[in-house]
Amino acid sequence: MNGGAALPRRFLRNRAAALGSLVLLAVVAVALLADVIAPRDPLRMVARPELWPFTDPRFPLGTDALGRDIMAIIVHGARTAIGIGVLAAAISTTVGIAVGAAAGYFRGWIDDLLMRFTEVLQTIPNLVIVLALVAVVGPDIVYVVLAIGLVSWTSVARMVRGEFLALREREFVLACRAAGMGDLRIMLREILPNALPPVIVYASFLVSAAILFEAALAFLGLSDPSIASWGRLIGEGRQTLRTSWFIAAIPGVAIVLTVLALNLVGDGLNDALNPRLRDQ
Repeated sequence: MNGGAALPRRFLRNRAAALGSLVLLAVVAVALLADVIAPRDPLRMVARPELWPFTDPRFPLGTDALGRDIMAIIVHGARTAIGIGVLAAAISTTVGIAVGAAAGYFRGWIDDLLMRFTEVLQTIPNLVIVLALVAVVGPDIVYVVLAIGLVSWTSVARMVRGEFLALREREFVLACRAAGMGDLRIMLREILPNALPPVIVYASFLVSAAILFEAALAFLGLSDPSIASWGRLIGEGRQTLRTSWFIAAIPGVAIVLTVLALNLVGDGLNDALNPRLRDQ
């Protein structure tokens, strides 16, 4: 069986990863169909406050402390979570690949400079950097995505650097140099494709980390107030935990399921792309 056909088989052999994929597909489907499932404005007050779930068929998950439909917030919040997670992960992966590739391929003073800068950033907790950036530039969703993406690339950079260091002296790379191929072409067409498998696996964890970052910012009131957010609903629901605990519990479950699904998918990708497991 060829490698392309064997990849899905190896992935699906991990039952936890298959289950995580189903949950993740469900979340993505909800995000894509948010306007169909809940066409009303999720931030509009539509009923009396703190209506318990399943007491009114119009609002299956009840209402929050302001009388907003929790189901609408959850559905549109899925779009926010997935959108921010994917975009922030794309930014951090792109920056990490660029930094790690340059450091690992060119080595010398370029490697020293880029890795010292990376190490300095790694000494500061990412959440602290994100909070500082958002506090300076504002809570607009674009700035939130950029802030999260620009603090999460350091691990990717170190990973890619290690791959480039291991691959730059391989025979196929030496043959490309001997043939007169330029450095950029060698990096992009020869080394990078071979260095991508661990990055692809790690990207799934970056998406889940970005979702948690946004939820933390929204919980603290530092995310964009004009969009539906699971974290913001949790933050608002903490005021009513004794009387209406479901307001915070429902978005909390949504975050747990989404992040868990992403982590399970990441584990499955690791099993499928791990060269030590390909012949098993």
